[in-house]
Formats: sequence, C-alpha cells, structure tokens
Amino acid sequence: MVKKIADIPLAEDVPPGNDAVRKGPRDFTWRSDAPDTLYWVEAQDGGDPAKEAEIRDKIFCLAAPFSGDAQEGPTLKYRLRGISWGTDSLALLTHFWWKTRRIRVDGFQPDSLQNPSKTVFDYSSEDRYANPGYFASRPNPWGRSVLRTDQEGRSMFLIGRGASPEGDRPFLDRYDLASGKTTRLWRSMAPYYESVVAFADAESQMVLTSREGKKVQPNYFLRNLKTGKLKQVTFFKHPFPALKDVEKQVVRYKRPDSVELSGDLYLPVGWKKSSGPLPVLMWAYPQEFKSRSAAGQVQDSPYRFIRISPYSTLLWVTQGYAVFDNPTMPIVGEGKQEPNDTYIEQLVASAQAAIDILAEMGIGDRKRMAIGGHSYGAFMTANLLAHSRLFAADIARSGAYNRTLTPFGFQAEERLIWQAPETYITMSPFMYAHQVKDPILLIHGQADDNSGTFPVQTERFYHALKGNGATARMVLLPNEAHGYDARESIMHMLWETWTWLEKYVKNK
Repeated sequence: MVKKIADIPLAEDVPPGNDAVRKGPRDFTWRSDAPDTLYWVEAQDGGDPAKEAEIRDKIFCLAAPFSGDAQEGPTLKYRLRGISWGTDSLALLTHFWWKTRRIRVDGFQPDSLQNPSKTVFDYSSEDRYANPGYFASRPNPWGRSVLRTDQEGRSMFLIGRGASPEGDRPFLDRYDLASGKTTRLWRSMAPYYESVVAFADAESQMVLTSREGKKVQPNYFLRNLKTGKLKQVTFFKHPFPALKDVEKQVVRYKRPDSVELSGDLYLPVGWKKSSGPLPVLMWAYPQEFKSRSAAGQVQDSPYRFIRISPYSTLLWVTQGYAVFDNPTMPIVGEGKQEPNDTYIEQLVASAQAAIDILAEMGIGDRKRMAIGGHSYGAFMTANLLAHSRLFAADIARSGAYNRTLTPFGFQAEERLIWQAPETYITMSPFMYAHQVKDPILLIHGQADDNSGTFPVQTERFYHALKGNGATARMVLLPNEAHGYDARESIMHMLWETWTWLEKYVKNK
C-alpha cells in the first residue's frame, strides 16, 4: 500500500437525470503527460442536475509520493467529459451539459492550477456545422497520447468532419494558442471525400490522408499542404465489384412543418425511370433535437465510397430494391417542450415525407415500401406500423416495444415513468399492437444484455401481435447479444430478411 486515495461506497443515492453522477470523487485517471500524477473529479452540486449551481465539477490532482492533500484544479460549469494533456503549461478539459446540449472546451495550466481556466470553444453538441473538430495528438515517450503542437509550441492543429449544407467536408486547421484564432490549412474538395489520418511531418505540413469517391475505393495518400501535391502510398483494389456501378445520391426534402430532412439513396445497377418505380427498403434511426435548425442539418457526404457489411442494407440494392439509408427522423422539442411529447406525430410526418419524395422522383412504389431498423430503430419501425399504414412491411431487430419495462428513462428521455406516464404509454407500440395491420418481422439475440432491449421485449410484443391477429414472425438467435456475430446468425438474419421482403414487399 502506497496511499489510499479514496474509499468509495456503493452508489445507491444517485439522483435521476442524464447529468446525474455519484457524490464524492470519481473517474480516477493518470495524467498522460506526466509519469506519476493522478487526477480525478468531484461533483460540487451533490451530483444532482436538478439543483441550481454555478459550478458542477472540480478537478483534483495528486503527484508522487502522494503525501499531503490533493491540489485543487479547475472548476467546471458542466460535467467533465475528459481531459487532453499536453505539457506542464497546456491541457484542455471538455465538459458537457445534456439539458442544454452545450459543450465547452477550456484550457488550463497543469503546473499553475490556481490560474483560472480559459474557454477555448463553447458550442451546441447538436450543431454539426459549428463543430470545431478535435485537437490532433501524438504519442509521448511513455506511449501515451498528448496534444500535438508545432515546433515552437505556439499552435495546435484541429481535425474535423466539416459538416456543411453540401455534406461533410473534412478539414485541418491551425489554432493559435495566443490569439485563439484558427487558420484553415486544408479542406476536402468534391468529388472526393478525403480526411486526415495522421501527421507525417507537422513542420513541413505533410499529412497522411484517406481519399475516396463514390466509385473510387479508399486509399492512403501523402498530401503536402503547402503545395497541394498528392502521392499515393497504397493501391487497394475495389473490394465490392458488384457495387461499383450502383448509383448513390443525397436526397433533401422537407416535412410539412418545414424541418429539413435528408437521406442516402442507392439505386440498382442499370435502373432507369422508364423501368418503372422500384420496391424500397428504408433503414432509419430516430434522433432527438432541441432545435429545428440542428435537426435539419445534412449528415454524411455524397462522395463517400459505397461500402457494404454483413448488416448493410446495401445488400438489397443488388436484389432489385431501391435503398433509402438513414432518412433522417428528427424528434424536435424546442425550449421547455420535450421532444418525446410529440414523438408519434413527428415520426409519422418524417416517414410520410420520405415516401412522398421517393414517389415524386419516380423511384419508389408507394405500395411497395418497407421500413427497418435496429435497437431504437426497431422501436421506431414498430411505432410506424402501429400508428400508420404507410409501409408494406417492417423488419425490427433487437428492439424495445414496451416502455413500462424501461421505467427509469430510455434513449434521450430522462424523465421517469412516474413523471411522464402518458409519454411512456403513448410511445409503447406494445400498447397499440391491435392497430398493427401490416407484416412485421421481429429478430432478436437470445442473449441480448443491453439493459433496454432484453429479449422479453420482442417475445411479449410478438405475443401481443399474434393475439390480435397480426401477420408477425419472431426469430430468436441463440447466444447472440445486442449485435450478432456468428456466421450462422448473420446468414440466417439475411435469409429471413430477404424472404420477408420478397413476399410482402417486392411481390406484394
């Protein structure tokens, strides 16, 4: 025994709320830029987000030989998310507050903890367009990650996804430590999607990037930021020749309430409008927002390489389906309104808008459209079938369908069932199983250990559906958790999905 830092009891009195934490010290971690310094954080509001407080968290540090009292460090307006260490005079801490979706990045001096911290960034976590990126790092002599600076120690480097109305355009910025100003060194340009992977030589501004296009497989390049010259260093071949000529486009459209929506549309090779409208598979996942403007921001890039995986919906584009991947399903609650208070109305409106745009484009057949999703996406699809007749069929994987079984909150909902019982009931498709009139395929891992999606959710929902005369099929995959790993499980999942789509959608 060198030093007892803390004796932490069971956390039996943590209050409800997404920003709730235990009382006393938590998150003990070693400083990555020093060989023997421990730091941790302690809540200054009792860990209760409902309590009014100017300071939520405080940092404490203790160095070897761990004698005496810990040094008090910076105070935080929000909850600590993490610290990026650089040198004795440079470190950055990130703190976040769920209720307002605010993220702050503050700079402080580890060797002068009494000096106040300085705000570097303060922005909304929902606002992708305003995201400044993350500071580049490098390994130090101990093999730990620390902040990267230029040779003079005057600047750092920011790497970001560069979300914009045109889609993601990754960038690299220089951040001046003295003035706090950023200078754009480079930004990805159409028709490619290129992102910084690592610094090859920071002083000469040589970076390693990954570069790809819709029909150009990713490869690594050395990019000279000063001259713009590129040198290809890998020559990987196209891994999916069957998808090489698949057509991809980002589709933008609006809900009736003027919220902007978007999604990635994939079309089978050789399809033309003269061929007639296609059967469609949509695969989606809803997301909560506190502002309409953030909800309408474009996600991803139209220039990303078309990839496929065992879970990918793109498999079905090879089978004659149009695939509408990730059509946005935002659930917005501005001001004091909670997003989930109007969950069903907004969900149905988003789905209707997606169907309308595909039909108007002459691509999708309104009568042959399916909706699918995994986890919270499965919950979404079940609600769409329970509260509309928009889709010919549904594929729901590893979902939760009865919110009374998750009474202490779910997803972004932090109210307890006793605080918002009507919301829990209204959002539970289990309670509306008698309204499901279209075929639904339920797939679940029999060993799902995700606390919100135990297999009983699918089992009870299936019983409710069958008891009310619905067309439903339940598939339980042995020994699989929330995601599926075994070849047998994945192949069987794909066979079940294909069979369902062929019977109830394509050949309806």
